[in-house]
Amino acid sequence: MEDWLDPVYDAAGMGAADRWAIERAGVPSLELMEAAGRGLARVAAEVAGEGSPIAASRAVTVVCGKGNNGGDGLVAARHLVESGFEAVVILFGSRETLSPDAQANLDRLPDTVLQIVVADGFSKLALKGVVIDAMLGTGFEGEPREPLASAIAAINESGLPVIACDVPSGVNSSTGESAETVVRATRTVTFHQRKLGHLIAPAKHLCGPVEVVPIGIPEGAPPPEAGGAIRAGVLGLLPRRAASSNKFTSGRVSIVGGSRGLTGAVCLAAEASVRAGAGYATAAVPGGLEDIFEAKLTEVMTKGFGPDADRLEGEQAEAVIRHLDGAAAVVLGSGIGRDESTAAFTKDVAAACEAPLVLDADGLSTFGTDLTALAARQAATVLTPHPGEAGRLLGRGSAEVTARRLASARELAERSKAVVVLKGDDTIVTDGERVAVNTLPSPALATAGTGDVLAGILGGFLARGLDAFEAASAAVFAHAAAGEIAAIEVGNRDGVIASDVIGSIPRAMIPPAG
Repeated sequence: MEDWLDPVYDAAGMGAADRWAIERAGVPSLELMEAAGRGLARVAAEVAGEGSPIAASRAVTVVCGKGNNGGDGLVAARHLVESGFEAVVILFGSRETLSPDAQANLDRLPDTVLQIVVADGFSKLALKGVVIDAMLGTGFEGEPREPLASAIAAINESGLPVIACDVPSGVNSSTGESAETVVRATRTVTFHQRKLGHLIAPAKHLCGPVEVVPIGIPEGAPPPEAGGAIRAGVLGLLPRRAASSNKFTSGRVSIVGGSRGLTGAVCLAAEASVRAGAGYATAAVPGGLEDIFEAKLTEVMTKGFGPDADRLEGEQAEAVIRHLDGAAAVVLGSGIGRDESTAAFTKDVAAACEAPLVLDADGLSTFGTDLTALAARQAATVLTPHPGEAGRLLGRGSAEVTARRLASARELAERSKAVVVLKGDDTIVTDGERVAVNTLPSPALATAGTGDVLAGILGGFLARGLDAFEAASAAVFAHAAAGEIAAIEVGNRDGVIASDVIGSIPRAMIPPAG
């Protein structure tokens, strides 16, 4: 895995690490469970600590499933009782139905722990204090069945703080998908290393802050391979200008787009590309609007196509393709519009362009669900959709894409043979196999035009020689960092505009020391 990713497990990978520790390294499984439960108890005690509205009760309710996740909860209950808490344990099933390690820890519970066994229906419970959700673990997928579904509803309705064991029950730890019935946790305690589901919406918004607890898995365990969170180290991939560098060695970016009423998108993408380090940028725009671009752009050269055109159309494609000869990267689609003739133009240019291509905005929508032309491209292609655009390319609604972000991004990458940047609070970068997720929050980017800025940064990084997966990951990170820097400069995240973000790109590209 790339050294600029903070690697994370999926359920299968974490299971392999557990088995290796037990079967190859000789660590008793009960020791792993003991460490997990002890860490869970510590966090629960912190949540119920001084200043908490439930501190006076010194109470905890541990809701346990039949598997080892429930066993972790039983260990936590024992430690909390030993530290002075009053504990109630709710078990879904009799002792005989528990996993062997969970059985062993049930037998270790002090007699003072009230045990409630739920066999069938789940009525309203007298939940009190801190609630530990130890019902469903990292291997869960699908929808919780009764009586767990009713228990989840009761926990959510209780208004009490909830500590999730590994993942909130109802969350898929491998994908970030969520069941309709799912625990909304105050905090999540996970073990050994984060899981991919902790990073990806909707699950990431159900976890609360996630704390990783070491449980004694030795070095040498199978490493995480599911994907990773993008680190600042990705910025170290960017080449630095030397004394012998010139504008040609730094790469030329060509921005193709613009239409009446949408000239700003091209300007933002072009300016972002040169701020991202491209040697120079050109803007291929409708000829009838070229004067607007000439007035707005100082560091970017413009070339108009069609003397009086207010949009780019199919008949101009051949001339634009010739103009793109020599470009190190092309950004296609910024402000281009969705006219039928423009769609034909976009398809022709995308098919013929021999440079790495960033397809953005309306340029994405012109393809419908037929991605064969994109898949046939020889040079690298990067698609930068938001969920609505991804849905149009996949032939489904944006809500479905939002519910299945990772699966949707992977499917789109596989069908288009492109690197996909599925935008959001948890922007996902994937080539269908490798997965990189942005975890750097930047609510300042929730404003018009910042998508064009991202496309421009990405074009600049491609022009500087990064491969598509690297360039996309670095651009996503730098974009988020620039948003946060801009918010500090402006003094209020809510007042940031896209041009503020462009001004912050150079500082956002500085790699970490060392």
